Amino acid sequence: MASTGADRPEWFGQLVRFGIVGAGSALVDLGVYLLGLHLGLATYAARALSFAAGTTTAYALNRRWAFGVPGSRRRAASFALLYGTTFVVILATNALALATLPDTSWRVPLAWALSQGLGTAVNFVVLRLVVFRS
Repeated sequence: MASTGADRPEWFGQLVRFGIVGAGSALVDLGVYLLGLHLGLATYAARALSFAAGTTTAYALNRRWAFGVPGSRRRAASFALLYGTTFVVILATNALALATLPDTSWRVPLAWALSQGLGTAVNFVVLRLVVFRS
């Protein structure tokens, strides 16, 4: 197993960088989601648009910085397949949360956070082991 300084495994550095990229991408995602809702888009349309914006940001930064691998058509296609699958998972999670959470002011942001959290966990594992494996 490769190591990166202070005897930390390589995956630890990737996880930290992935977390930073994820936080930035999540802010893009949430901002677009809330803007879409503010502009009157349906919840699912706003979530789809926000997912696309966050995903584009995540691909560029994760490939170059978090995992430090060169681009390729195979990687781009694998990333698209993963994020397409994740898209279905986050939509289902978001819908389930919206259907079951009480109708309060925090319902929509919490549904987003739950769907984003599950999607993020799945993405790191598959990106590290499959898509951006060096």
